Amino acid sequence: MGIRILYIGEIVGKAGVFCVKKLLPGLKKKLAPDLVIACANAVTSGSGIGRAHSVYLRKLGIDILTTGEAAFYKKDIVEAFPKSPWLLRPYNYPPGVPGRGVHVYRTEKGPIALIQLLGQAGFSRVHLDSPFRLLDSLLLDLADIENIILDFRAPTTAERQAMFHYADGRISALLGSYSRAISADAGLSMKNMAYMTDTGRTGSLVSVGGLDAASRIAEYRSGIPAWPKPAVLGLELQGCIVDIGRNGQAESIEMLRIPCKEVFNEGTGHSN
Repeated sequence: MGIRILYIGEIVGKAGVFCVKKLLPGLKKKLAPDLVIACANAVTSGSGIGRAHSVYLRKLGIDILTTGEAAFYKKDIVEAFPKSPWLLRPYNYPPGVPGRGVHVYRTEKGPIALIQLLGQAGFSRVHLDSPFRLLDSLLLDLADIENIILDFRAPTTAERQAMFHYADGRISALLGSYSRAISADAGLSMKNMAYMTDTGRTGSLVSVGGLDAASRIAEYRSGIPAWPKPAVLGLELQGCIVDIGRNGQAESIEMLRIPCKEVFNEGTGHSN
């Protein structure tokens, strides 16, 4: 039997955390994943992740958390990165930056490596090394690991698709993120690599990227940055399930969209 990975799309705000709390236990029981990964780049107030949330999501049953361009937006997370091997930031940050961009997770069925890389096109606040060049050196370092997942976060679809072609046949799966809009292209390549351009988001669908629509509209109309309010309606957990078979080759990938039927009370964080 191969290795099964459950990947949870970008968790946005308290409502996204609520979805994980309510739905993950049932998903783990039904799907029996060997590894649970989640994108946590927007957990705390819709941008970045604080230390408390990183610990709480682990307690809820997530094995590895990934971040992205907002990895260091919350001050208290900076010191947590070196102490938390299960919390990843993009590998292509400069040497000396706290944390790590690769984690080898030991399952009962064998090891699996998770790499996180950040794209270059479209970012104004971070300017990192080429993820394409770094992937080459990383794969040399991981030559003894058959099962490899690449979490690739990039604003442009073109860069994510370019990475798909570049990595094809060299890794087990490439899972993209950034737009918080789930793509309908989950599939297997001719070389048995699983791929999905965007793994979506976990949180409110009645929103703008999981955040309150009115505050986002006000920002676009005025040009003045606004701190968006959380959105709490139409909750859903998005992501995918990936099965990896012999020699690190993917056997299947399935898109997940699981509605959360319980109502989130933003004031208390509890269901009604």
